[in-house]
Amino acid sequence: MEEVPTAIQCTERCHLGEGPTYDPTTDTAWWFDILERRLFECRIETAEMRVHALPKMASALARIDGERQLILCDDGLYVREVASGRMDLFLSVEADNSATRCNDARVHPSGTFWFGTMGRKAEAGAGAIYALHHGQLIKLFPGITIPNAICFSPGGDIGYFADTRKQLLNRVPLDPATGLPVGDPAPLIQGVHGMDGAVVDADGLIWNAHWGAGRIAVYDPHGQHLRSLRVPAKQSSCPAFVGRDLSRLLVTSAWEHMDEAARAADPEHGRTFLLHANARGSAEPDVRLS
Repeated sequence: MEEVPTAIQCTERCHLGEGPTYDPTTDTAWWFDILERRLFECRIETAEMRVHALPKMASALARIDGERQLILCDDGLYVREVASGRMDLFLSVEADNSATRCNDARVHPSGTFWFGTMGRKAEAGAGAIYALHHGQLIKLFPGITIPNAICFSPGGDIGYFADTRKQLLNRVPLDPATGLPVGDPAPLIQGVHGMDGAVVDADGLIWNAHWGAGRIAVYDPHGQHLRSLRVPAKQSSCPAFVGRDLSRLLVTSAWEHMDEAARAADPEHGRTFLLHANARGSAEPDVRLS
């Protein structure tokens, strides 16, 4: 396990920290505590923090423009005004199925938004992966148990997604102009426990958080393992490139399902970290609603 300079960016413990993303125009990172219905806002260089209470469980955020964000909630996609925090429903998603909730998501370079749903108790095959493309909702892959590691190659011609329960990371060819599949998924990495959120850097390398292992694993586009970076909390959940030069990695974590003894043995559980990974990150694209 490789040790890189690491700091605690936020001491607040997340029950289920997830969905970090970064807005380089304001030097602001955003992430969620899904189960506690909280949205975190943090200026990277100053570490200035705000925590916003949410009316619903939410797990991912995409920038629309300087004034608006798209928020993935457990019953649909909402447009949030940054200044006021007001949220308006844009599109319902599985609103008639109370057994599912939102999970992982990323924006394709074209502006198409991929996201996943899953059973609230991780019921087998209860979830799916969707794409929001030109304002229309498209179900891409049904029968997913725990959708994770949604991310894309720099050119937008390859998509990746995991079903964590199956210990499987898939690779799927995409139309770079639309972010939609032009072929079937194929296994890229198999048999790795706890594959959670992921992000791709400017060189096409996949940075994947391993839940339960306290690490970020780095793979090349062929699935070859290159590095493992230690995270100071066992249940590391998702990374995002942050900072003006996108060279650092913000990593969320969680204490979900940990009893008192497990939390005592993992003293930094649920905190959010900044890893000086000396990476070449890519900025997250803005989502296109039409």
